[in-house]
Amino acid sequence: MSPVHEKKRSTLDRSILHCDCNGFFASVECLDHPAYWDVPMAVAGDPKDRSGIILAKNELAKKYGIITAETIYSAKRKCPRLVLVPPRHWRYKEISTQVNLIYLRYTDQVEPFSIDESFLDVTGSLPYFHSTAYALADRIREQVKHDVGITISVGVSFNKTFAKLASDMKKPNATTEITRENYQTLIWSLPIRDMLFIGKASVGILQKNHINTIGDLAGRPKEEVIRLLGKAGEALWHNANGLDADPIRPYGERETVKSVGNGMTFRRDLISYDEIRQGVIALSDEVAVRLRENGLKARTVQVTIKDPSLKTISRQMSLDIPTHLQKELVETVMAIIRANWHIMPDGRCAPIRALTITGQNLMRDKETLKQMSLFDLVDGAKPSLQRSKREKLENTIEQLRAKHGSGIISLGYGENEELGIRPFGRHDDHHGADSGNG
Repeated sequence: MSPVHEKKRSTLDRSILHCDCNGFFASVECLDHPAYWDVPMAVAGDPKDRSGIILAKNELAKKYGIITAETIYSAKRKCPRLVLVPPRHWRYKEISTQVNLIYLRYTDQVEPFSIDESFLDVTGSLPYFHSTAYALADRIREQVKHDVGITISVGVSFNKTFAKLASDMKKPNATTEITRENYQTLIWSLPIRDMLFIGKASVGILQKNHINTIGDLAGRPKEEVIRLLGKAGEALWHNANGLDADPIRPYGERETVKSVGNGMTFRRDLISYDEIRQGVIALSDEVAVRLRENGLKARTVQVTIKDPSLKTISRQMSLDIPTHLQKELVETVMAIIRANWHIMPDGRCAPIRALTITGQNLMRDKETLKQMSLFDLVDGAKPSLQRSKREKLENTIEQLRAKHGSGIISLGYGENEELGIRPFGRHDDHHGADSGNG
């Protein structure tokens, strides 16, 4: 037995589940529209938005070789009768909440990993349910299918990394267990790209050094992997050797938010100052709302611009006073663009294919010091009076949206189908959540 294995044997193993909703977006659409179960169907972005890709597919579509993230054009070539359905993220969030509430019947240690995946620590629940972890996983699968109507696959193991890998091994609607006794056999032969939390660049570096499988990674000296990948390499090496000790966060405990961003690929290139401003206002609206939802303000604003040749530039600006206001984000972003993008006196500009706005260097709202701006001092107004009025306005608009629907009112912009700019809350393909591979 290896020293690593011997060391871990002396500690109490946890029972960790990774629950993954199968083809989640597509499953929800089939749930709401039963006819979709009987035809090859996929949830996809709008081809007009130039970001038309497959987000999720049902089992019949899988049989045609359709995969997540391929283009609609490619998918339709494989299956000309493929039924395409636009995403409804609000509905997926509803079902996700229902599923997580079922998990909470079995343990209070439920950590959503994405909209369709959650980790559960059921170590303390097993005596109560007089069950093994494997049997409890089967019970949870049946409960979700009975109560919600969709299926999940569950991975069972002694840590999060192996539980996640286990859930991917058998789909749909299956339970797979990775134990101390079988993990080297099941895991170490997998390609290194299957490792959790590994990026393409790291995969390339490892492969250049003849580390092609998870077992190759586990077998190399830790110091060598650190030399190749830095601090991230140490975590990957530990995880490959079964030493992942990452705890499960209690349900509702938010992970620390490091940045809040929103991006969009427009239906056609932006070619004027006015069009840029329309896009900036719409994107800033959602960034501002998400900052306020998390009780945060941004001290730095970053703008990323992609041109028609897919060349990308990123520029940022620090703020004297942290903000979560749409108006101030718009003013900052437009100042960055004016300083860094070619805009002619008549308002025409170098074409822009896509824009992303990100609030960075975040701080808690309550920690923000009230500061007087030079404008306040010169104008003789009360300190921060204008900002206070603006905050009340934007908060009131949020309340109206919550009561009457997200599209009831927009701050300074309207729907522009030609560019793909929609009312607040309908930029479904730009939130980056995922989506149901499986």
